[in-house]
Amino acid sequence: MQTVRDADGETYLLVKRSAESSRVRDPATGEERYVDNEELSVVAGESPLATAASGVPAAVRRVLRAVHDDRSLGLLAVVVDDGPIAVLDLLDTADMCESDLHGTVAELRAAGLIDETEVAGRRGYEATAVAVEGLALLRDE
Repeated sequence: MQTVRDADGETYLLVKRSAESSRVRDPATGEERYVDNEELSVVAGESPLATAASGVPAAVRRVLRAVHDDRSLGLLAVVVDDGPIAVLDLLDTADMCESDLHGTVAELRAAGLIDETEVAGRRGYEATAVAVEGLALLRDE
């Protein structure tokens, strides 16, 4: 499989090439169609797997890269749904020890999914717009 671009600049996955035309797949929709070979050019250096992933919304890809299990996804969901939330309230909600919670929060912050904030004079966390969008798309809202 290769990444190709048509004359209009649209990027596709090359599924099959024949003498005169090629079958290509739109990474956003999964739809396949035939395009004349003359209209296609191979995109050098672009991974076909990265092209396939590009069909998934960026916010969803960021959430998927940041969460490693149901607990980290659940923590993100709590911050999205209940946030901004104070750290002490988050500790009461989460079934994690303090160090696990801190590690997960650090990963979510590094991914740009939550930000530190102040809640009623205490340190807390709130979801970023990317986290809200990514979770909404995963929930099919």
